[in-house]
Amino acid sequence: MEQMKQPAVAAEAHLGLVHLCANRFRERGIEYEELYSAGCLGLVKAAHAFDPARGVCFSTYAVPVILGEIRRLFRENGAVHVGRRLQELSRRAAREAERLRQANGAEPTVRQVADALGCSEAETAEALCASQPVLSLTADPDDGDTVLDIPVPSPEQHLQEHLALEQVLSLLSEHDRRLIHLRYAENRTQSDTAARLGMTQVQVSRREKKILLFLRAQLNA
Repeated sequence: MEQMKQPAVAAEAHLGLVHLCANRFRERGIEYEELYSAGCLGLVKAAHAFDPARGVCFSTYAVPVILGEIRRLFRENGAVHVGRRLQELSRRAAREAERLRQANGAEPTVRQVADALGCSEAETAEALCASQPVLSLTADPDDGDTVLDIPVPSPEQHLQEHLALEQVLSLLSEHDRRLIHLRYAENRTQSDTAARLGMTQVQVSRREKKILLFLRAQLNA
């Protein structure tokens, strides 16, 4: 079996991006630890999929992926709402990003747009994500549509990753496999998982972090 490729960047070095993104969703009905956990999953995905050769700053690439994982929690709970303030900031962020792109001849970083807006990186990241239009992956360039070169994993790669994940999961104890299944297969909260396993929410949180670190190490070995 082929080993999964090593990430292009060290995810641990960019945990600050997760905190910045997760902090924007505090007090919105989901515990911060769940927001942070989802954000870390997005960060790991971004680290593995990032290609430095594309000339894009990692933070610019990673933030929408992190936000996507966090927003998934809200979609599953029916709690997504884009307020008027975010809509306005989103339009301003899009204009500033385009201005910087024209001025510098390169894709601006989240920090550059944030500095231009006078906002935090977290606010800017959320605004940029909200401003992104729905894109067609099959657009015809002859019709003037923009076509993005988005890397899509092949079925073979997906199968290899699935088999690799199944293999490392088999290394866990039955109790730990049950915890991961409840959290990620059934998408249950840490509190619900704790009740089903006879643990406290804090114990689930700590154990989950240890398990994820172990799985990551095994997948990257």
